[in-house]
Amino acid sequence: MAEWIDLIDPSPEQLRGSLPREVQESALALLLAPAQHADEPRPTLQAHGDYIFGVFLVAIPVREEDRVFYQEVDVVLTRDVLVTVSKTPPGEEPYDPRPVRESCHPDDEAGMMLYRLVDDIAEHYLDLVDTLDAEIDELEDGVESAAAGVTRARLNELRHDLLHIRRTLAPTRDAVRRIVDNVIEVQDGPPVFPHQVEIAFNSAYDKLLRAIDGLELSRDLIASVRDYLLAKIANDQNEVMKKLTVIASVLLVPTFIVGLYGQNFRHHFPELAWRFGYAWSWGLILVTTALQLLYYRRKKWI
Repeated sequence: MAEWIDLIDPSPEQLRGSLPREVQESALALLLAPAQHADEPRPTLQAHGDYIFGVFLVAIPVREEDRVFYQEVDVVLTRDVLVTVSKTPPGEEPYDPRPVRESCHPDDEAGMMLYRLVDDIAEHYLDLVDTLDAEIDELEDGVESAAAGVTRARLNELRHDLLHIRRTLAPTRDAVRRIVDNVIEVQDGPPVFPHQVEIAFNSAYDKLLRAIDGLELSRDLIASVRDYLLAKIANDQNEVMKKLTVIASVLLVPTFIVGLYGQNFRHHFPELAWRFGYAWSWGLILVTTALQLLYYRRKKWI
């Protein structure tokens, strides 16, 4: 019967007391090593002699704050023991693997326990993709009512999240693929991942593939919202241009009339000597303006 030891933000002393003695020093060095990147480690799964060392990232969305954070889970796996070390980012809630551990069967091998953990991580990614799609749908529904700058900023945030998820999800898929292809094993003795465990990992691998396919759809949805936003901005600009054209056109005819009667050729303009000439010019301006406004109204420009 295998044993699962889960540790949340342990000290070096706790790690040293929990690791199997045969792998203690080398595994401890890996668990305490600094991150491979400035912001987070890269998911991986590698054989180190008598044990297998892995790094996984659990993606956890915070819907209320429109953000995603990643919980690092390091694993050390032997034929009889699975040690998981959860490293919580500052200010975040820790990832607790106890529900997954409690779902294990009494006769589960260590490799099967790791499968249940990876399967839960894959479920988290599927949930994350669903949450991302819901965010995109909500953003698309608000394109007409929200300010263009707000929508554009949120699109940039979602696009950044999408790229970040892809950089995390792809190596996770590759690590699980190595188990399915029977590439990772410890030295000597029976395999850590027997055939039935490899078959089980196929399910987790399939979920990760579905999550990647979902990301492709999310990328298309983001592009669709971006195109919708650009079309709305162009349409709004067209509406403004229509109104400016109406204003310019309405003022053009009165300007022409005023300019016409403003010419200093008294003997050629009988209206200038007419008693009602001033009223005539105003009436002509009002009638032509009303006719223009009626025309533009029928055209639905105003």
